[in-house]
Amino acid sequence: QNYPLYIRSVPTENELKFHYTVHTSLDVVDEKISAMGKALVDQRELYLGLLYPTEDYKVYGYVTNSKVKFVMVVDSSNTALRDNEIRSMFRKLHNSYTDIMCNPFYNPGDRIHSRAFDTMVNSMIMQVC
Repeated sequence: QNYPLYIRSVPTENELKFHYTVHTSLDVVDEKISAMGKALVDQRELYLGLLYPTEDYKVYGYVTNSKVKFVMVVDSSNTALRDNEIRSMFRKLHNSYTDIMCNPFYNPGDRIHSRAFDTMVNSMIMQVC
């Protein structure tokens, strides 16, 4: 339904700009999924790669087999991040999201409020910075 379950931005002063970027990138994700068509059904996970670059940021996408979409916005000046490192970060996000979904007290579709998920995201952010 394309509403965010979890948003985290660092630094927080441009948070609204990141929200807009993430929401506009969902259209690109939908276009890539529809272009893939039946190939999506055959895969367990779908790393979409670079959705689109802007002057300041690069936007990456990932979709699970249950149509959960992950979007990551990174600084364009960070040349240390390679494609397989971004893919690895998405897999970590996916695994942590799966752990949240396995929690019997979590209602699917609710916002994610988990210390373990926050800790994992913070460690990924610290690794990138």
